[in-house]
Amino acid sequence: MKILIPTAKELNKKAISHGKVSLGNKSTEIVSAIAKLSVKDLAKAYKIKDEKAVEEFSRWQAIKNKTAKSYEALELFNGLMYRNIDRAGFDETDKKYIKENVFITTSLYGVIGAYDLIQEHRLDFLQNIKISSQSLKNFWREDYDKSIKDEKLVVSLLSSEFEEVFSKEQRDRFIRLSFMEEKEGVLKVHSTISKKARGKFLTELIKNKVSSVDEMKQIKFDGFEYNEENSDEKTLAFIAKR
Repeated sequence: MKILIPTAKELNKKAISHGKVSLGNKSTEIVSAIAKLSVKDLAKAYKIKDEKAVEEFSRWQAIKNKTAKSYEALELFNGLMYRNIDRAGFDETDKKYIKENVFITTSLYGVIGAYDLIQEHRLDFLQNIKISSQSLKNFWREDYDKSIKDEKLVVSLLSSEFEEVFSKEQRDRFIRLSFMEEKEGVLKVHSTISKKARGKFLTELIKNKVSSVDEMKQIKFDGFEYNEENSDEKTLAFIAKR
């Protein structure tokens, strides 16, 4: 089983640095292309202010010059989903499960293990950056597909941005999760609800060493329970009554 999770824009400033990263050919090609961009170019590509673009420029130069520090991916990313993963509470058996089953879909390194080392950077698949005349999605598609083609069970905790890097053939195999809150009989789906729930759901998968869809259906957390009526063959719905 492979559980796929996305990256995050927010980074953990308290993450502990480790050894150096050895970049693969595709990652090196991306770094080479982006490191040539000016601060103004980065501000335009990222749609951020110049002062933020200066920080990104420095990061890309450090990666290119092999002076950037490296961090475990699961510890460095610090968006809302990641902050709801009980990272500090994992024991050695949890970490073994994570190493075997949890993978992060990145736009710089491809699909990587949760504890693989990465460097501080900001890059996603929505940015208008071309590598070898290709969008980042097309650039990575073959590698993304190869990373899961032999897996019988692929669980997606991804947003559409990351799912769309995979071919339709592979996406059609995904088991997806839907998290909703019910208030006064009305079901509500919201990105904040979903991001928090993904992090907590992943924690439950890890703590309980879940390995099948049937086991997923048994998970209960933070008021959420599996709801068969709103589920189908490929999407498991979890609803919390508020």
